[in-house]
Amino acid sequence: MKPSKYAIIDVGSNSMRLVIYSEDKSGRLKEVENIKLVARLRNDLSDDLILQESGIKRLISYLHSFQEVTRFHQLKNVRCVATAAIRHATNQDEILERVKKETDFTMRVLSDYEEAYFGYIAVVQSMPFTDAITIDIGGGSTEVTLFKKRELIHYHSFPFGALTLKKQFVLGEAAIKKELQAIRAFVVEQFETLSWLKDASLPIIGIGGSARNVVRIHQESINYPLSGLHQYKMNRKDVEGVRTILAPLTIQELQKVDGLSKDRADIICPALEVFQGLADIVHSESFVLSRNGLRDGVLFEERKNKGEDVLYPSVVEQSFHELGLDYEVDTAHAKHRMDTVLLLAQKLCSEGLITASDDDLALLKQAAFVYNVGAYIDEDSGKQHTFYLLANRTINGLLHKDRIKLSLLASFKNKSFFKQNAGTFKNWFTNDELCLYQQYGAILTLANSFHSTKRNIIVDLNLKNKNDGLTITATCDKDWKPEQYQVEKQKKHLEKQIKKSISVEFVWSE
Repeated sequence: MKPSKYAIIDVGSNSMRLVIYSEDKSGRLKEVENIKLVARLRNDLSDDLILQESGIKRLISYLHSFQEVTRFHQLKNVRCVATAAIRHATNQDEILERVKKETDFTMRVLSDYEEAYFGYIAVVQSMPFTDAITIDIGGGSTEVTLFKKRELIHYHSFPFGALTLKKQFVLGEAAIKKELQAIRAFVVEQFETLSWLKDASLPIIGIGGSARNVVRIHQESINYPLSGLHQYKMNRKDVEGVRTILAPLTIQELQKVDGLSKDRADIICPALEVFQGLADIVHSESFVLSRNGLRDGVLFEERKNKGEDVLYPSVVEQSFHELGLDYEVDTAHAKHRMDTVLLLAQKLCSEGLITASDDDLALLKQAAFVYNVGAYIDEDSGKQHTFYLLANRTINGLLHKDRIKLSLLASFKNKSFFKQNAGTFKNWFTNDELCLYQQYGAILTLANSFHSTKRNIIVDLNLKNKNDGLTITATCDKDWKPEQYQVEKQKKHLEKQIKKSISVEFVWSE
């Protein structure tokens, strides 16, 4: 059976995209095609908001290009949605009729609420935040939302976007200092009209092409060691730093900036003023990118309307479920390992040998679930593959730093291998944090050795901490010799971390 495919055409004020998704074995939809065309339809809206013939012809022409692709993939039911440029057009009915008549597609014009809602739902279904503010700067409008406990509380759509701000305030190709100041003053004035934004002190989640470009530029400027944009976190100084780099540049210089799409060179600085203006009003110190946005929200609605269960109660749990399916994790075995590592860590804490917060224990359980998952690719080099896979795979619900913590623990082999992997990220963590994660890796490796034959023979673990060493008593309901061999082999890593000798006694359960 061919995998299910979905296609969405997003007709924006600045660009048009065709994205085709294919359902993988975990049920997750992955992009197989992502085609962008720069239409800038907002520039074809007259002062009385009529989309001129030049814009309509370009719209139809670009839809014909997309049509060639959808026909090739034999996609019959393509969702085509339009945002501000078509929504604001007074000749909207004529545009919709011509699209229906001259192409394979029926265009749906999203309301300002729908555009804001789809961005919000895409964020809460793919990020760890329970409370935040989202902002999506398009070419002709800007949507902001506030959600708490993952529920949409407020939304607003402003009738300005990166293109309209450029048209209103910028005389040349690139904005100069006083023009950027005028844009900042204007957007701050607009944001101040929403009382729920003032002093909200929540993270700001950026959606859309301008936000993606800000992140790419920042990653290039610091030689960021990881791949991926989704859930990338910047602080206000980072955003200001990008502005400082870009603001003095000419249009020709902007077009050569690493990480900046050439077609956004003239509108990225106006967009940055919007981001910073919002941060000023909200008093937010965090700017986090969501690579998921409007199209993902439309897709969510499409699958929900078909009766599919797509509302995840926990984003991160869904991500680990997908990881398990993708890499064929033996979930029953993983569950036993998770129980043992949690029990071992809690008992070590009670003996005062380690410290672990609730968040640390949750991280240990996650790492236990995907421990040595890289063996799926190659058994002999499983730990190397584990670190690379987890460090470079987008895991919804985990910010980039948390992903590296997970990778370090799940790939733990020994002290030198840990330091080798952690070396690239030494500026991300304090020495105390790295020592802690090295301890957790050693605990996880020991816990795994108690399940080396996957028979789940461990009934209980007990610890006795004495001056001359630590004794672990493992109560078993089956012969333990294979497990004993592995435990004796792996306990040295924890001995080094807690600076105590460890003896492990195996006894029969009654």
